[in-house]
Amino acid sequence: MMEMLIPLVGMILLLILGIALLQGKGAWLIAGYNTLSDEEKAKYDEKALCKATGKMMFGITFSTVFIFLGELFQVEGLIIAGVVLMVVIILVGIIYINTGNRYLKKEE
Repeated sequence: MMEMLIPLVGMILLLILGIALLQGKGAWLIAGYNTLSDEEKAKYDEKALCKATGKMMFGITFSTVFIFLGELFQVEGLIIAGVVLMVVIILVGIIYINTGNRYLKKEE
């Protein structure tokens, strides 16, 4: 039972981080954004960026559920599906967030 505790704690942690990001908080968790200078950060809509990252975190959490259930019930197909889903979510999320200048503040 102890070997199942670590993945559960990981899923709960991802869920908590996703909730914090969806509320527009926790921009310091976003790699790349937190290393920008204050002038560069001012160009971005921080809340929108956090919300998009939070949605991606929920997708990753959802995929870890498949992996966890696959391990729990010894179903290799669920593990593979979870890993593939996680990779797709991460790749699509990173491409979507980093292209199209979606999160730059609008000029008024």
